[in-house]
Amino acid sequence: MSTVSTLVDYDDAVARYDTVIGIEVHVELGTATKMFDGAPAGFGEEPNTSITPVSLGLPGALPVVNGLAVEYAIRIGLALNCSIAQTCRFARKNYFYPDVPKNFQTSQYDEPIAYEGWVDVELDDGSIFRVEIERAHMEEDAGKNTHIGGSDGRIHGAEYSLVDYNRAGIPLVEIVTKPITGAGARAPEVARAYVQTLRDLFRALEVSEARMERGNVRADVNVSLRPTPDSPLGTRTETKNVNSFRSVERAVRYEVSRQAGVLDDGVAIIQETRHWHEDTGTTASGRVKSDAEDYRYFPEPDLVPIAPDRAWVEEIRAGLPELPAARRRRLQGEWGYADAEMRDVVNAGAVELIETTIAAGASPAAARKWWMGELARTAKQQEVELAELPVTPGQIGQLQKLVDEGRINDKLARQVLEGVLAGEGDPETVLVARGLEVVSDDGPLLEAIDAALAAQPDIAEKIRSGNLGPVGAIIGAVMKATRGQADAGRVRELLLERIQVGG
Repeated sequence: MSTVSTLVDYDDAVARYDTVIGIEVHVELGTATKMFDGAPAGFGEEPNTSITPVSLGLPGALPVVNGLAVEYAIRIGLALNCSIAQTCRFARKNYFYPDVPKNFQTSQYDEPIAYEGWVDVELDDGSIFRVEIERAHMEEDAGKNTHIGGSDGRIHGAEYSLVDYNRAGIPLVEIVTKPITGAGARAPEVARAYVQTLRDLFRALEVSEARMERGNVRADVNVSLRPTPDSPLGTRTETKNVNSFRSVERAVRYEVSRQAGVLDDGVAIIQETRHWHEDTGTTASGRVKSDAEDYRYFPEPDLVPIAPDRAWVEEIRAGLPELPAARRRRLQGEWGYADAEMRDVVNAGAVELIETTIAAGASPAAARKWWMGELARTAKQQEVELAELPVTPGQIGQLQKLVDEGRINDKLARQVLEGVLAGEGDPETVLVARGLEVVSDDGPLLEAIDAALAAQPDIAEKIRSGNLGPVGAIIGAVMKATRGQADAGRVRELLLERIQVGG
């Protein structure tokens, strides 16, 4: 296997080599049952309970195609600007592994349901990069192996392994890109943006929950280097089952640096699969990568070809929802965000959060202020995604309503939000429990004003003489006395009235 002791600096590597990437994205379809049998396609059930004889590949068990899964695959193909096959068929992909009970995977080989498409992805600076799609095909998922007794959960060093076949037969669509060239040093960013674009697309199409932490969306990341853009493609490696946007980007960067070091040492890159290690940000050698002929594909004899009726395909096309890119453009116009502001919102994964907060009653400016300000800082400190914070868009809408009603100011609102994030309840509950409401009764405010004036008579005299510069000092003293719960505007009004009456 190819190894290297020293990585090449990434900037140095991309200056001397041309990076080519390719990405295979697998998405679990959100159907109620599996691809070829009636077993439930759920998540989190007890091991080996969501199974049938078809799931287990028992002799005599015959598959039946899930019609909704076919529709979902066509939806995905159309959204990716693919051609939909007039006819296509399933094939047997033969290989032995314990999580494949039939010793073959039912997939599509030379006749995918969708082919020759493209998708535009938006990069961090707003530029657009087009990724060409080679194919999108239907297949079934494998089961799940759990290796017990090892140090890292992998088979090497494990004492024994357990197999859960609940996932075996879950419907998948695999989307394969053509070689992605021309990205240069931005190849890791392009890879991340592409996978994120697909995740958003799956959710908009309502074909999958697309939760990467559950493995609903997994990416196999192929990387190769060549001397120049005009050179033949280099030997690629395939980093398997990368399941976060950040990891996709990091995996590309690492492989570029690693492969550059191997090539600099005069060693050939081996075509192999590699495992991604999230904790170290590195890849490790897996197995020598098989080519298509090694799988001995042949047509699945137990399933008839699929010939999607053209009228049905056009009906599906007409029913496609607003796709994410068009939706973002529409929302940007409605919200009045500048291009840079909208890019920040998109990159933070905050579009849905802000949209729901606005629906809860907040203005677009207020919703962006909270999610991209206080909450973004909190998420960064805790190293979590915005959506993982223990606060809902509805609660942010309630918080802003308290501000709009004058019951709290921005400073107090941050304290209320702190309580919500700490699990103390919704904003109204935190407001009452912590006693944070703005002091609106003139009586206590006048008492605080009188005390401040008495403590600083020279400032009071300056104000009486028409010099309003020191007004801020008195207001500050009142705010301090009321623990920030005074309405600064009302304090100013009462202060000027008080001094005028006293003068």
